[in-house]
Amino acid sequence: MDDIIEKLKEIGLNSYEAKVYIALLKKYPATGYEISKLADIPQARAYDTLKALENAQIVISSKNKPITYTPIKPKELTKRFKRKIDSTIDFLDKKLPNVKEDYLEPILTVSGHYRINEKIIELIKNAKEKIYLEIWSQDYKPIESYLMEAYNKGLEIKIVGYDNFSTPFGLVFNHTNTAILEYNRGKRFLFLTIDDKEGLFGKISSGHKNEDIPMIWTKNPEIVFLIKSYIVNNMFLIDIEDNFPEQLRYFYGHGLKKLKDKIL
Repeated sequence: MDDIIEKLKEIGLNSYEAKVYIALLKKYPATGYEISKLADIPQARAYDTLKALENAQIVISSKNKPITYTPIKPKELTKRFKRKIDSTIDFLDKKLPNVKEDYLEPILTVSGHYRINEKIIELIKNAKEKIYLEIWSQDYKPIESYLMEAYNKGLEIKIVGYDNFSTPFGLVFNHTNTAILEYNRGKRFLFLTIDDKEGLFGKISSGHKNEDIPMIWTKNPEIVFLIKSYIVNNMFLIDIEDNFPEQLRYFYGHGLKKLKDKIL
């Protein structure tokens, strides 16, 4: 019974009100004296509490003497509080963002292999329209089924894949020129955006999976835009390399060496 009392307190009743309501559910109609005994609270507090519950229309008193009390049905109580909570949440959803007009979503970190994987899966499950992803094949496998589920729901899925990457769905750009990643040896990139509203990016260690390398997770629109821009730019470059290999080799040398030297 203590757990029910605690939950009633969570929705707005105080301890005495919760005990009195439960006592009335066990026996009604009942007098204030009977209720104080059933609820195991002082008689004076029982009457005060009954008055408060009557004012809140949670109990109904009789008009005859001695006065007895009857509780509203549990379904009516929970339905009433659900309406009240929903109304409060709707109000806060509308008003809180206006408290500070230039509010920006924070940039947070997610650490640990297990928590990072959980966060990726959570983001994919919450996606409504599109998923842009840049990932290595070995990091892709644990989340493939969730992406497949999203794809089957009609979501747009576009992926830049590394290291002999393959998938039976979505639009995939295979990044075969992995030599450019030599500057990040020992770690693998991961970039993800969801519906242009939420993003995750960072590096995954190629060593022990419990090595603590934090990833950045945010709903900050400017950062999400930058993450998606990085993914999209890679898609542009990969597609150009696939369609104009000879021209690129002529201008930049084998493996784009001249371009790498110029930039890196």
